[in-house]
Amino acid sequence: VQLQASGGGLVQTGGSLKLACAASGRTFRGYATAWFRQAPGKEREFVAAISRVGGTTYYADPVKGRFTISTDNAKNTVYLQMNSLKPEDTAAYFCAAGNSVITSQIRRSEAYAYWGQGTLVTVSS
Repeated sequence: VQLQASGGGLVQTGGSLKLACAASGRTFRGYATAWFRQAPGKEREFVAAISRVGGTTYYADPVKGRFTISTDNAKNTVYLQMNSLKPEDTAAYFCAAGNSVITSQIRRSEAYAYWGQGTLVTVSS
């Protein structure tokens, strides 16, 4: 599965961006999908995920209520709508997918086998 992330950019505090991650060659059905981010000098951290069964969504506490993850299986694309952006949201955002991710590991990057390249989000103060 090849993943292509897009949609990053420069936005002011309080603004919005919508990231997209397109899968080539297959649908996301049966796969858990997630977004992680990595700020300069920091470790990669979990942002949001959708389970492979049932479509349950999970969010990291810092983004809960501001970010929304969704999938469009017809377009083989997973999205991350980011609202009320803050300077601390500045990071490279990575999409990931895996077909054997269990609920207890859904926030762990090691659980995902497929990764897209990062798309940079910069929030200016």
